[in-house]
Amino acid sequence: MNAIGPVEPGEDTYGRENTHGRKAAAPRAAWRAPRRHHRTTLAAAAAVLLGAAGLILHLTRPEPPPAPPPPWPSQSVAVTYTGEMSRPRAGERNFTFAVTVTHEAGPPVSVRRVAQPSAALSVRVSPATPFTVKSGTPRKLIITMHIRECGEVPRNAGLPFLEVTLRNARANERQSYILGPEYANDLSGALTAACPRTRVS
Repeated sequence: MNAIGPVEPGEDTYGRENTHGRKAAAPRAAWRAPRRHHRTTLAAAAAVLLGAAGLILHLTRPEPPPAPPPPWPSQSVAVTYTGEMSRPRAGERNFTFAVTVTHEAGPPVSVRRVAQPSAALSVRVSPATPFTVKSGTPRKLIITMHIRECGEVPRNAGLPFLEVTLRNARANERQSYILGPEYANDLSGALTAACPRTRVS
């Protein structure tokens, strides 16, 4: 048999000795990247995808509606007469009574001033203004009424309502509070006792 070159190995000859007594070389395995590199690449790709998804959600999310403004201070504050009207003697010029200031809801309200419209009367408040009223924490006020001139006190005791200046985060308001028939009757009795010659209805 005439041939040129070495005889090629046949099937199943790898790993065995060839005809010259040497082991034939095993075929080279394909190169594979380390597994650590694959994990790093997958983690980076996942982070990119999550970041893109978060950006899309942020850009497509509708803007929340603006928070409603707080109520007007006069809408959230009530002033009620709680009695305790003192009875002055004839000639005395001061007497006291109590009111309660209640704040229903919303941000705190500052009570800036308490007054009344009659020029013949003046008021002093304890605690002194300004003070703050918070929701769920009523404040009891002691009002001292001072009679400046007996001849000028109002004949209709229901007229001297209280004027209360209120302030919150929304506005500054002056609100008139009519304290009801019990207050009018007690005030009439106190004015009559202090100024017996004055007609007070």
